Amino acid sequence: MVKKSNKKSNVQKEKTANPIVAQEKATFEKLPKDVQEKLKTIKTKLDKFQKKVLEKFDKYIAGITLLPPPKPEDQKQQQSPPQQLQQPQQPQQPIDKDKINVLVLVDDSDSRKMSKFELKDKLGAIIGNIAQEIDKNLAPQTVILSELWQNCYDAKHELLQLIAMSAPVFDKGMLAAVKIAEVHKTMVLKKFEKYIVSYVLAGSLVQGRATPTSDIDVWIVIDDTDVKKMTRAELKDKLRAIIIGMGIEAGELTGIKNKINIQIYILTDFWDSLREANPIIFTLLRDGVPFYDRGIFMPWKQLLKMGKIKPSAEAIDMFMGSGEQMLKRVELKLKDMGMEDIYYAILTPSQAALMLHGIPPPAPKETALLMKEVFVQKERLLEEKYVKTLEKVIETRKAIEHGEKKEMTGKEIDELLNESNKYLKRIKRLFTQIEKIKEEDDMIKVYETIVTIIRDVLKLEGIEKVEDEEVVKTFEDEMISQGKIPVKFLRILNEILKAKKDYEDKKLTKVEVEKVQKDSNELIKFLVEYMQRKRGREIERTKIRVKHGKRYGEVILLDKIAFIIHDIDHEEKEISKAKIKEDGSLGTTQKSSLAELEKALTKAEIPPKVFIKEPIFENLKDIFGKDVEILVNY
Repeated sequence: MVKKSNKKSNVQKEKTANPIVAQEKATFEKLPKDVQEKLKTIKTKLDKFQKKVLEKFDKYIAGITLLPPPKPEDQKQQQSPPQQLQQPQQPQQPIDKDKINVLVLVDDSDSRKMSKFELKDKLGAIIGNIAQEIDKNLAPQTVILSELWQNCYDAKHELLQLIAMSAPVFDKGMLAAVKIAEVHKTMVLKKFEKYIVSYVLAGSLVQGRATPTSDIDVWIVIDDTDVKKMTRAELKDKLRAIIIGMGIEAGELTGIKNKINIQIYILTDFWDSLREANPIIFTLLRDGVPFYDRGIFMPWKQLLKMGKIKPSAEAIDMFMGSGEQMLKRVELKLKDMGMEDIYYAILTPSQAALMLHGIPPPAPKETALLMKEVFVQKERLLEEKYVKTLEKVIETRKAIEHGEKKEMTGKEIDELLNESNKYLKRIKRLFTQIEKIKEEDDMIKVYETIVTIIRDVLKLEGIEKVEDEEVVKTFEDEMISQGKIPVKFLRILNEILKAKKDYEDKKLTKVEVEKVQKDSNELIKFLVEYMQRKRGREIERTKIRVKHGKRYGEVILLDKIAFIIHDIDHEEKEISKAKIKEDGSLGTTQKSSLAELEKALTKAEIPPKVFIKEPIFENLKDIFGKDVEILVNY
């Protein structure tokens, strides 16, 4: 019984064997006997090399791979320049066909006792000695992980290409990730280089947490700034489907079973997420490694590293913080520099307070007047004595700048310093007051915007009138229950309604406002894209595509007017328009423009059904010529 079960399990293993392995085995058997023997010998040496290296440095080794033989050009580059005639010419060294080139990838992320390159040199020397003990022809090349990533940052991709063509002997997951990502990148660029801005490897692999079964995360940024023939949502959907298909194909070509997760971003969405300080995008920028970049990813990565990429709220906090820092410096330097610092210490937070209130940053001379008008007289949030402190500092600085005041005593600086400290503490409290008012206003704006967009969506579905209290129920019945919109957006909508109720009950918290603002942006973006797609499909129903000669034209039938595009492939499109008569025929054509067409498309009511009457066929002959052909199901 045991023997039978073993036989069955062996058969099952053979059936479930990797087809790539079976294909490699069949290819190997077709090779000449001497080549087979040579490959077996190399494999034996590499297995022995791998075993010895891992016994000594298992913690550091991320992968070992057999490199392809060097190209003849690499040998030529090693020769001396021809102009050095005074030296005896070295005979050209033939390519050593017996040399076995091996790349050893070292994980240096946990190197603390020595520098990264000291680790590389030390391990490289020991690994080289191990190779020489096994076979003189073994030529290991030691590469540390940070060096591989730095090459990517510097747009040097030769090492990536070598790894893509190599045969892994030992791998903790990193070599497989680099190999499949490089192959996939090449496929994507070959087809869509015009649109691809960046191709970046991310996830646990680049964070130093790779395992042999780790998923391979890549993200691709698509340039949508010059899209004309389709909406941004359509471009994103079409390219995503093709690129993900290429990812599956790359896995089949390389024989790598690890799942490749491909995230597609359009440039405008990526920029919006960056401004909103989306933590996912910040993580991608911080940890990601560019396999291809057109000058977008690396500048953003460096700006993030420098702390320059911040959301607007943080920028305002930075204005406030700069005042406190400058006040500390005042204690160390008196007189002229001290006065400059006090001036900016209270001016900058004052401008920040006005910015937070929705007023553009004013000129220094206007700041005190605006603070008085807005926060003292109009909003009644600030006491007038604090504005007088600001006016006093501005006047003192002006007197020093114009030479009217030659010097300042320590007592004067101490007085200004104390008053400025009190001013900053009061401005901090003013910030809290303004933020509270802004949060409540923003909550109302978010609610009104969401309700308006939902009404627009329902209108596209044929529901013209909905009472305010029935909006959520109608949205759930018509859109969520029928599977047109994911359920998670109903949850977001309910959270927005709860936040509005908390606002009315004076229970609204800052955390709740921030969450609602973040989630509402996601809901708004989805609903707008939904309307764009639905509107696009409705417009497609009104189009008649024709062929005349070697050109293609298009007639768009709106409610009472038709637009004619004479050649849809021409850059400068010739567009005309004509009224649609009661009998279905077209009136006299007049010259039109692309701007007029787009305006009409946004305002026109698209009929639920479009019927083409017989007279219009005669009009098509008059417009496009007798050889006109109508395309069906294009």
